[in-house]
Amino acid sequence: MTTESVLQHHLRCFGAGDPNGIISDYAEKSVLFTPNGVLRGTRAIREFFVGMFAELAKPGASTQTLRQDADREIAYLVWKGRTADNDYELGTETLVVRGDKIEAQTVAYKVVPRKA
Repeated sequence: MTTESVLQHHLRCFGAGDPNGIISDYAEKSVLFTPNGVLRGTRAIREFFVGMFAELAKPGASTQTLRQDADREIAYLVWKGRTADNDYELGTETLVVRGDKIEAQTVAYKVVPRKA
């Protein structure tokens, strides 16, 4: 698989809120760098996405990809989103794909809690 095809699969599974599909993009030794620390392995990475999917499952949630690029082993995303609880004013991700798996990924975002 190419980096672009792994990225497209990743985005489809994310959009569908599919934790099993999304975790199939990672290897057991994959790492995910988040604003709250480094997650290692598919179990920890799956928990991150399950939490994200729970937030996105609430009514009125939406995300928008502003930019996506792939070149050789690197994929890059810029996005924004809104959930019932938070506004994600700007997010960015970088994925390192080796073979058909995401070996390493960074995610950073500016999140502003929504007023009740």
